[in-house]
Amino acid sequence: MAEQHPVYHRIDGPIVLIGFGSIGKGTWPLIERHFDYDADKFTVIEPDARQANFLRQHKLNHLQVALTPDNYREVLGGLFERGKGFCVNLSVDTDSLDLMKFCREMGVPYIDTVVEPWEGFYFGTTNNAERTNYRLRQKVRDEKARTPGGTTAVSCCGANPGMVSWFVKDALMTLARDTGRDVAQPADRDGWARLMRDLGVKGVHIAERDTQARRKPRPRGVFVNTWSVEGFIAEGFQPAELGWGTHETWFPENGHRHEEGCQAGIWLERPGAITRVHTWCPTPGPQFGFLVTHNEAISIADYYTVGEGADPEYRPTCHYAYHPSDDAVLSLHEMFGSGRQQERHEILEPDEIVEGIDELGVLLYGHEKNAFWYGSRLSNAETLDLAPYQNATGLQVSSAVLAGMVWALENPEAGIVETDEMDHVRCLEVQKPYLGPVEAHYTDWTPLQDRWEHFPEDIDDSDPWLFRNVLAS
Repeated sequence: MAEQHPVYHRIDGPIVLIGFGSIGKGTWPLIERHFDYDADKFTVIEPDARQANFLRQHKLNHLQVALTPDNYREVLGGLFERGKGFCVNLSVDTDSLDLMKFCREMGVPYIDTVVEPWEGFYFGTTNNAERTNYRLRQKVRDEKARTPGGTTAVSCCGANPGMVSWFVKDALMTLARDTGRDVAQPADRDGWARLMRDLGVKGVHIAERDTQARRKPRPRGVFVNTWSVEGFIAEGFQPAELGWGTHETWFPENGHRHEEGCQAGIWLERPGAITRVHTWCPTPGPQFGFLVTHNEAISIADYYTVGEGADPEYRPTCHYAYHPSDDAVLSLHEMFGSGRQQERHEILEPDEIVEGIDELGVLLYGHEKNAFWYGSRLSNAETLDLAPYQNATGLQVSSAVLAGMVWALENPEAGIVETDEMDHVRCLEVQKPYLGPVEAHYTDWTPLQDRWEHFPEDIDDSDPWLFRNVLAS
């Protein structure tokens, strides 16, 4: 008997999926499973000719065109009907804000996984402050302030950014129960921020370890990853940045503040993909992660601020601490060492992966129980049973897109929203069947442990959770 999957909603009108890389390819079957729609109104926009054969075999409408500032309104306007359908943007090199604004003009719900700029921005912009995710996010927040309400557009709803913001709320409620606090789930942003403050949380690492591997050794001159190589390289070359908490007593010499916007984050004059931090995940325990910039580092720090501006009453430090697959680490090492990008890119396919999981969660630290990791520990083997055309990394992203689409259809006039602002209970209800084990782990580890006594570092033992101690020398 075929497995039954819940059909959440009917989508009338065109569904347009922009981008058919590893995430788009994995999201399509979830849309097919969980929504009722007219198949002849489903269109994929993908300029890469290598995807054409797959799309043709599965009888999917395919526009082999790259969206640009000059043609996106014409292309999308020729596909959408006013007030109907859904736009699912999983592409690179297309400006998320421009597409979002157009869809809202048309009354078409919209979702993406990142605030993406037009092609050429990441490497063609010389001002590093302009290349930060803080600035990209702020443009979306400014648009939200200018045009409140209206057709729902969900910004940055993948695994991270996205799912991890829902994990933070689940983790806070778990921590409250485990520390003997009988608290009701907060009803608004201010309530959530005060709960985090009252629990004594000093900060959050988005702590990830990807151990997926194949038998074939990584060839020299090839960038190997478990998800979009182009996306990873782009974000890895952006400056490292993080949400900056009120408990911090030191400021990095290469650090810079922002004068405009929420002022919740800072950036470092250094690429994120070669900036290391100390962090912790359940499988490896203590590990290095890369301080790769992500939207959630700023959005979480902003959402949980008590007060406002550069000197609020409370704000957590927040940043990504990413240990990608071993092949990806070697690829980064080769790329930064040579000073040029590899011409060949490979993504680990689910049928070639022989071991490993993607362990992605949030590490809440500095509270009375020290540190608490909460997240998904999904294996590729489990993924093969759950959904086609993707590995564990992909499914953590595509299932978040599914959850965001469900929430958007159930809240059609919510305006522009980030995942921190959404109902995490409903979203995780939709997503958790695809996440494998979702677990909570407490640890007594701190960044002051496991240091090499032969090589003293410039640390501050007055508080183990200062960013000064988290940042690797």
